[in-house]
Amino acid sequence: MANERLTEKEYWDDRWERTRLPAIIEPMTKHPINREILRLLRDFLPKGKLSAVEIGGAPGQFVAYLSKYHGYRTSIIEYSEIGCQKTRENFDLLGLDVNIYQRDFFSDLSDLPRFDVVVSMGFIEHFSDLNDVLRRHVNLLGKGGILVLGVPNFAGISQAVLKRTAPQMLSRHNLDAMDLRNWSVLENIYGLTGLFKGYIGGFAPKQLTRCEHRTFTNLSIRYFFKMLHRLMSPFTFLRRYNSPAWSAYLLGIYRLP
Repeated sequence: MANERLTEKEYWDDRWERTRLPAIIEPMTKHPINREILRLLRDFLPKGKLSAVEIGGAPGQFVAYLSKYHGYRTSIIEYSEIGCQKTRENFDLLGLDVNIYQRDFFSDLSDLPRFDVVVSMGFIEHFSDLNDVLRRHVNLLGKGGILVLGVPNFAGISQAVLKRTAPQMLSRHNLDAMDLRNWSVLENIYGLTGLFKGYIGGFAPKQLTRCEHRTFTNLSIRYFFKMLHRLMSPFTFLRRYNSPAWSAYLLGIYRLP
């Protein structure tokens, strides 16, 4: 059975059309999740003339960071024409080089080079067949290559809330991708070595302020989490505590033998 897409191309076209540029994750970012991601990238990714590709993820804000601060030769695979245009514009504004492959990730990519680093942030959860999408990531790695895999966590507390306040958004995500135990296929079948894997970012109340149906109850829930976000913001140390039940993000870093 074909791997079902949980989002339509029009959804991504609209999203990339509204993306503000330039877009790059800078080392001094105050965003708690991105700050933790960059810390782990610094810990586990070498610097130098390595090749890196980001799957989806226009306009390439993570590989823009790797290009600027790690010295990588960067590429992006994106099937949205608007996403590709935005990526080109973004890298031109940043004064960085990038190769853009406007391709469907589920087409035959055997003609592409193998990469030293494959980055995928917020991509795998938009497809029904998790094992298939993970296999395709591994196929892009060269010998000794590193896979960086990131996914927002809408399971646990988030699922209970968003199922009521934002069911349409939730339906675009495969919650199986948000359970690290399901990523074990990378080690068990493909033989990758886990350099890091865990839930990061702590509890993020702002992630629960989405509201698709503006009923009194839903708006009350939204207001509660907005207030909780404001109350928690000064206490950044709270974001160090992580659990599958409440953490905002999952990150895995794997090496292919």
